[in-house]
Amino acid sequence: MRGVFVSKRFPGRKLSMVRLGVMVLAFAVVAGAGFVAWSRFQDARAASASPSIFAGYVDVTATPTYAFESPVSDPAKSVVLSFIVADKTDRCRPSWGSAYDLPAAGQALDLDRRIARLVQQGGRVSVSFGGQVNDELATVCTDPAKLKSAYAEVVDRYDLTGIDLDIEGAALADGPSLERRAAAIAALQKDRAAAGKPLSVWLTLPVAPSGLTAEGVAAVGSMLDAGVDLTGANVMTMDFGGSRAPGQGMLQASTAAAAATHAQLAGAYQSRGRTLGDETLWRKIGLTPMIGQNDVQGEVFTLADARGLQQFAAAKGVGRMSMWSLNRDATCSPNYPDVTRVSDGCSGVEQGGALFSRVLGAGLDSAPLPGPDATATSTGTATAVVDDPATSPYPIWNETNAYVAQDRAVWRRNVYEAKWWTRGDVPDNPVLAGASTPWRLIGPVLPGDRPLPEVTVPAGTYPEWSADKVYRQGERILFDGHVFEAKWWTRTDSPEAALQGSADSPWLKLKNDAVEQLLKDKKTG
Repeated sequence: MRGVFVSKRFPGRKLSMVRLGVMVLAFAVVAGAGFVAWSRFQDARAASASPSIFAGYVDVTATPTYAFESPVSDPAKSVVLSFIVADKTDRCRPSWGSAYDLPAAGQALDLDRRIARLVQQGGRVSVSFGGQVNDELATVCTDPAKLKSAYAEVVDRYDLTGIDLDIEGAALADGPSLERRAAAIAALQKDRAAAGKPLSVWLTLPVAPSGLTAEGVAAVGSMLDAGVDLTGANVMTMDFGGSRAPGQGMLQASTAAAAATHAQLAGAYQSRGRTLGDETLWRKIGLTPMIGQNDVQGEVFTLADARGLQQFAAAKGVGRMSMWSLNRDATCSPNYPDVTRVSDGCSGVEQGGALFSRVLGAGLDSAPLPGPDATATSTGTATAVVDDPATSPYPIWNETNAYVAQDRAVWRRNVYEAKWWTRGDVPDNPVLAGASTPWRLIGPVLPGDRPLPEVTVPAGTYPEWSADKVYRQGERILFDGHVFEAKWWTRTDSPEAALQGSADSPWLKLKNDAVEQLLKDKKTG
């Protein structure tokens, strides 16, 4: 009979099509629920494979120099050093802020040694390419092979496991450079994977409360299309300007931007045949506020905003929390009166004893604690450590020598910098607390270190000091082979006192880098 199913299990009973439909629907619901549960389980497992991390940005070339190698808290042990850009003269050569090429940064900023010191303490370092000013490499280096080599040079020199690509401004609208960058990074990532050294890649982009711009979405797409295994999209929740709705606070704008980016990222993967779970997608989101006073007048990201954003990130399972910048994580001095003007060295808000890095990094994965040998120093085995002048970048510390602020010395295979005038104070004194010791540990002596060349000043470059001559502020002289500059009017005062570290001396002994620059200026001018 049409439309009637006779049950074999229950003879004599007839199952109508309506009942059959109900049964099929029930089975479908159960199966669907099971599939959803399994998908969620798979999503959660995939997300848990990637930890949520905190990594603060450090402006490497900003003054005063930020001592990232001496982190003030565990969250600050993970840093993103910024920014690698194209050299002004050689457009395919990487440089730090166009001010130092990599070897010059190693010498003038002791960057390699400071990185080694942070890693020695269990810290993690990544490097950011691009930024708001200067030229990101891919925008001006058009040779694909040279571009890849430039990225690889940075990754190899600092032995990086992760990089950050900060693309904004004109670079974000430069379609050809997006393609060049993506191809170079994909090739580099593939090479690193083949060598057993995987490289994570974060793409840092500007954002509005409504999400990424069309150019930002295109930048994500270019990376995915080139085959880059993108760790995630890190959005700069700052400088919203007119994109904020009236009455919308910085925290509300930031969380709205994060939610919108999450949806956009889902779409970017789906359009390329990949469906990622909700939790996995949140792991691919990074949030980077500009702490305190933003570049846009009236936009201030407070400690309360930071607490709210941290709670949001923890609840969602955001993959990365950053901040611009660790350099600025301090209350401004009373000598900095206009806190509405952005400073490289302070936040512009009253922080009391709090740090933005601790608030934003709370509950997120910081760098793993070092093992028993990671921070071992030579203090307990002093007799076994011999410093070799031939492999030391600075003179070996001598108890009879006087050292002035910023003088550097090697002791037991570590480099130390004097904080103030000192004589006879052993640099690795295990008793003195950090505030009491006149020495600051910079980092270990590195393989391949050699004595830095002494800057020699040709006779006649500046007049020799004379006790009978009157010197006015800014005048320079030679004394004992060194260049000195008068701090104020002086006569009969020997520069010898400055060599001994006297703060009352009217003479300032110029450092090697300053003398080098003076000699270059004389040669070219």
